[in-house]
Amino acid sequence: MLKDLKILDFTTLLPGPYASWMLAEMGAKVRKISAPNRPDLVLESMPKSDGGVSANRAWLNHAKEEVFLDLTEKESIDKIKSYLLEEDFNVVIEQFRPGVMAKFGLSYEEVKAIRPDIIYLSITGYGQQGPYSNRAGHDINFLALSGLMSYSGRKETGPTLNAMQIGDLAASQNAIIGLLAAHNRRKDTGQGAYIDVSMLDSLIPMHAMEGAGVLLDHHEAEREGNWLNGGSIYDFYETKDGGYLSVGSLEPKFWQVFCQTIGKPDWIEDGALSDKTLERKEELSQIILTKTRDEWLELFKDKDACVEPVLTAKEVLLHDENTKARQATKQITYRDEQFEVYANPIKFK
Repeated sequence: MLKDLKILDFTTLLPGPYASWMLAEMGAKVRKISAPNRPDLVLESMPKSDGGVSANRAWLNHAKEEVFLDLTEKESIDKIKSYLLEEDFNVVIEQFRPGVMAKFGLSYEEVKAIRPDIIYLSITGYGQQGPYSNRAGHDINFLALSGLMSYSGRKETGPTLNAMQIGDLAASQNAIIGLLAAHNRRKDTGQGAYIDVSMLDSLIPMHAMEGAGVLLDHHEAEREGNWLNGGSIYDFYETKDGGYLSVGSLEPKFWQVFCQTIGKPDWIEDGALSDKTLERKEELSQIILTKTRDEWLELFKDKDACVEPVLTAKEVLLHDENTKARQATKQITYRDEQFEVYANPIKFK
C-alpha cells in the first residue's frame, strides 16, 4: 500500500520506532539505522527469547532492515547519502534533540540539497523551537508538563502512573498522519516537506473535553472533578476476588439496565450524573465487593450496560476471543525464531 515510501529511520526507544513499524506494516520499506555501540533501552529490554532477541526488537524491527552505522564517521555519512541518491530513499525520520542531525551533516537543509523532494520528520520531546526545546525528557515528564496529571488519579493519592507511554504513542500517531499528508502532497506536486512533531504538543489536545472547558471559562480542573476522572459513577470497582469491573453506564438506557442488574432500581430515576452520584459510589463499591469478577460477568453477560471486566494483559493477548477474532496479534519469524507480535490495528479490505 505504501510501497513508494522508502524510509531511513534514525529513531530509538518508542515514538519513532512505533511510527516506522506502523508504516512498515502498511508496505513502506524501512531501513533502521542503529548505532553499533549504543544500546537501545526499549530494544534491549527483557524478556528475551532463547536466541537472545527481545520481544520488543522482534515486534518493532521484524518488518525493517537494520543496519549499524556510527554517525560520527565520514564513511557512515557517505553511505547514508548513497541511500538517498542511489537507492531512492525518500523519507528521513529522526528523533535526536534539535541540532544533533546537523552535527552529522544530515540536517533537513543538507538532506534537501541532496534530495529536494525529501520528507523529513523530526520527533522530539518539546519541538524544534521554544523554551523547552533542548530539555531531556521521558513520557512521565511530558505528561507532567501537559497538565493532564494535575487532574488524573485520586484526590487522596495524587497522579497515577500509566502502564504505557501515552505521549510517545500520541506523537507516533501524529508523526504517521503528518508524514502521510506530506506524502500525499508530494505525489500531487513533487514537493517535499519538513515535519516537526513534539511529544508534549501531542498531549495538549488529549485534554479533550475538559481542556476545551478550561479554555472557555478558565476553571481549574481537579481530580475526581468531572464525569470521566472519578467524579461520577463512571469508574473502576473492586470485586470480591481482587478483580475489577469498569462501569461506564452514563446514558439513561445503560444506567437503567445497570441499576436493575445490581438490585438498585430506585436509583434509576435520578440518573447516573445526579447530585447523589458521589454518595452512592461508596454503596456501589460495597455491592460490587459481594461477588467475584466472573460472577458479575455472568450477570452482565447479556446486558447492554457498558460494564466490562478489567482483563489482565495475559488474558487479552493470549486468550481473549475478540483478540483472536480481530487478529490483533500475529506470528512472525525473526532471526530464525518464532514470535507472537502485535498486528497492524488498522484493517483494510
